[in-house]
Amino acid sequence: MTVRAMEAATNPAPGGRVRGSPRWGDWLLRAVAGLVLLYLFLPIFVIVLFSFNDPKGKFNYTWQGFTLDNWADPFKYPALTEALKLSINVAAVSTAVALVLGSLVAIALVRQRWRGQRAVDTFLVLPLTAPEVVMGAALLVLFLDLGWATGYTTIVLAHIAFEVSFIAMTVRARVRGFDWTLEDASMDLGASPTRTFFRVTLPLIVPGIVAAGMLSFALSLDDFIITYFVSGSTVTYPLYVNAAVKAAVPPQINVLATAILVISLILLAAGTLYRRKRIDV
Repeated sequence: MTVRAMEAATNPAPGGRVRGSPRWGDWLLRAVAGLVLLYLFLPIFVIVLFSFNDPKGKFNYTWQGFTLDNWADPFKYPALTEALKLSINVAAVSTAVALVLGSLVAIALVRQRWRGQRAVDTFLVLPLTAPEVVMGAALLVLFLDLGWATGYTTIVLAHIAFEVSFIAMTVRARVRGFDWTLEDASMDLGASPTRTFFRVTLPLIVPGIVAAGMLSFALSLDDFIITYFVSGSTVTYPLYVNAAVKAAVPPQINVLATAILVISLILLAAGTLYRRKRIDV
């Protein structure tokens, strides 16, 4: 092969494409990806759309007209509002407790080595892999054996039980890349272990903790199966929606769900902008 032929083979002409890489394959892959995304986001679009629906009956299942009255009075039904407040309360309390426990477990698993560490890893994975029906039934049996009445307290404890695993695994992925020599340098300069943790270690792993907290809060707010087992007569937002399907589905359910979605997107965007600002600085 001549030198000119070799250059032509290794450096194709501008605007040309390499032989053997059909462009229809790229278009097909993009089309499939678009259909998958449409399949994932279509239910969300329907929820947002039907928050502006004007149903004539009790069920908000068919489109009957556009209206803004639903958004003008989103808290029209007191029972629905109380259920949402309870779900937010449970999610906030359980996430706060699970963040502390899960973060400490993640740091201990990465930083320390001890006998039985693999067993702890296995127990952390179990709540992620076990069916929610099994976990809900097991927690219910535990609470009944202890003689506890099911209600708000058992819901919070049940949510903490599965949130700790999600938080520990998420924070652990962040802590794996942490440079522990920074702690040694801080203590060599005279800082105490406590001061080193709060001034060096914690600020560097905060992005992972925030991400884990957002995931944990969303999982708690959305949980139905485990909550159904341990709730007793307490009604959270998912339980209210499930019961409403049998009697009436007011559009305010869609309004509150859309509001939660919008607030979540705003918080996510704010967190992303804050992280970019810190990186630029």
